[in-house]
Amino acid sequence: MAFKERVFSGMQPTGSLHLGNYLGAMLQWIKLQETHECIYCVVDLHAITQDVEVWGGPVELKKSIRQVTAAYIACGLDPKKSVLFNQSQVPEHAELAWVFNCVARLGWLNRMTQFKEKAGKNRENASVGLYAYPNLMAADILAYRATHVPVGEDQKQHLELARDIAQKFNNDFKPSIEQAGYADGIFFPQPEPVITGPATRVMSLRDGTKKMSKSDPSDLSRINLTDEADVVAKKIQKAKTDPEPLPSEADGLSGRPEAENLVGIYAALSNVSVEKVLSEFGGGQFSGFKKALAELAVEKVGPIGAEMNRLMGDVAEIDRILCDGAARAHAIAKPIMDEVKDVVGFVRS
Repeated sequence: MAFKERVFSGMQPTGSLHLGNYLGAMLQWIKLQETHECIYCVVDLHAITQDVEVWGGPVELKKSIRQVTAAYIACGLDPKKSVLFNQSQVPEHAELAWVFNCVARLGWLNRMTQFKEKAGKNRENASVGLYAYPNLMAADILAYRATHVPVGEDQKQHLELARDIAQKFNNDFKPSIEQAGYADGIFFPQPEPVITGPATRVMSLRDGTKKMSKSDPSDLSRINLTDEADVVAKKIQKAKTDPEPLPSEADGLSGRPEAENLVGIYAALSNVSVEKVLSEFGGGQFSGFKKALAELAVEKVGPIGAEMNRLMGDVAEIDRILCDGAARAHAIAKPIMDEVKDVVGFVRS
C-alpha cells in the first residue's frame, strides 16, 4: 500500500524551549509545512511520565502547554498550514498506545537507552509511563500513519522501535488486515526519520559534549527562546571555549566540541555552511567570533520571545487554536483507530 506522505512530530511542555529546540527541530518543521501535510503536537501525555516535581503540577502544566504552543507559532508554524494541538485532547493516542503495549516486547523496551538515562540508578522507582514512553511515541506517529518524523539523534532509537512495532502489528494481524482490504497485508507504514541541517544536535554552552537541555541545572548552559537580548549576549560571551584560534577548515574542529558547537550554531542561525563560517572567522580569536554570534543570536531569538509574550497575552486564542487542531487531528486518527479495533477483533458501535 502506498501511504500518503505525512509528517508528525512533537515536544514536551516541560521547561522553556531553547535554541537547541529551535535549531534542531523547529526550523525543519517550518520548512516541512511548505512541502508536506504536517501534524505537530504538544506531547503533554509524555510530560507526566516523570515525577510531578519535574513537570510542576496541574497549574504549571497548563501554562507550559500554552507557552510551548505560543513558541511553535512564534517560531513560524502556521496553524492553518499545519495541524497544531495538544496530545491529551485526542484520545486515539492513548488508545493506540495500549494496543502497542500489547504488541511491543519487554526486551525491546529494555534496550531503550533514554529510559536508563532518565530513570538513573533508581529505575525501580520510575513510573510505568516512563518505561512505556516509546510505545506511546509509536502511537503518536502511527495514529496518523505518518511517513516522516523529524527527530533528534537522541530520539532515533525510539523511532526505530516504532518501525518494529508497525512491522510486528502488520505481521501479527496479517489475515484480518488482508480481510479488511489491505491486499499487501500492510496496515501501518515504516516511518522514516528526517535529520538534516548543520545544528541538528545543539550542545550545552557550558559543556560541548552534552546536549543543550531544559533540565540542565545551569541556565547558562542554554539560550531560552524567552531570554532578553542582554541575557542572550551574556550567555554567548560566557560560553565555554578553548585557547586555540578558530580553524580555517571544518576538519580543524575535530576534538574541539565547544568550538564545533558554537560554529554550528552560527551556521544554523545564518543558514550557511560551517565551511562558510570558518572562511570568515577562521584564524581569529573567539572574542571576535562570540561578539558576532551574540549579535546574530539576539537578532534571531529576540523577535521569537517578543511574539511569544504577545501570544501569551491572549490565552483564549491559544486554547482556540489547540481545540481546532485537536478536532482536525481527531478527524484523521479516529477512522484509523476504528480500523485498528476491527483488525484486532474488538466489538465497537
